[in-house]
Amino acid sequence: MKIETKVLHSGYKPENGGPGTIPIVQSTTYRFDSCDHVAALFDKPTEFMYSRFANPTCDAVEKKIADLEGGVGCMLTTSGQAATLLSVLNLCSAGDSFIASSSIYGGTINLFGFTLKKLGIECIWVDVNATYDEIVKAIKPNTKCIFGETIANPALTVFDFELWAKAAHDNNLPLIIDNTFATPALCRPFEWGADIVVHSTTKYMDGHAVQGGGAIVDSGNFDWEKAYKATGKFADMVEPDESYHGLKYVGDFGKAAYIVKARTQLMRDFGCYPAAQSAFYLNMGLETLPIRMERYCQNAKKVAAFLVLIPPCFLIISIAQQ
Repeated sequence: MKIETKVLHSGYKPENGGPGTIPIVQSTTYRFDSCDHVAALFDKPTEFMYSRFANPTCDAVEKKIADLEGGVGCMLTTSGQAATLLSVLNLCSAGDSFIASSSIYGGTINLFGFTLKKLGIECIWVDVNATYDEIVKAIKPNTKCIFGETIANPALTVFDFELWAKAAHDNNLPLIIDNTFATPALCRPFEWGADIVVHSTTKYMDGHAVQGGGAIVDSGNFDWEKAYKATGKFADMVEPDESYHGLKYVGDFGKAAYIVKARTQLMRDFGCYPAAQSAFYLNMGLETLPIRMERYCQNAKKVAAFLVLIPPCFLIISIAQQ
């Protein structure tokens, strides 16, 4: 199915006589016929039970974004920063480290370099143009993941997926990519070796500046159990979760282990889940994503072609006058 079709039809299939667009389910709680049914969900959360971490409207949009990226699951958040934070906290705890490309969003630099440092998590900065050997050399015994951006905001540097993915996977580490600037309309990082994708949906996905949000998408490709056996890392993906009735994420959810853990642990505790209304607005933006991204690129090419014709000295003078 082409992406132009997916943005319109993925995630929600109207029933016969049902609403043609995704309904806004403005409810925090859900009704069940028995206490046993609800109790079972606390042991294994497979249905909607509370809108702090799942909602039917949001769920439809999550399924659409997962399909657009080619992932096994998606979780919406209230901002891109929240998505980035949870994507790392789902793997790192106090005493751990992770590697990040030096060319990423300024807000993420503050988050990684200052806020996570206060939580006891070290960010190891590596130049975006580093060689394979330089990336591998930066990895420590306590390193849990590698983070980069498809197209950096605002530097516009382009991330070498295959090089960084090889360095990550050769050392049993997942690669997390911020795909905000490219969106799946232009690039799908999972096809180039990424394991987790995050977005600030506030920007191109929304396209109309009507909602603030983020998203985490799980490729389902990283072998957590293999990495655990090889390194001892990611025990909380494989071993029973004491905070959730002994749930085993890999054992119970297979390829969706990462995204289920993010929802049942982190979204449960941090509660940065978007309102149904916000998800509805985001879906409206997604429906025009491919054509908007095409037009943005056409406009950028025209601006670039115009700037090439202007003598460099004229540009310097113009900037100096401002």
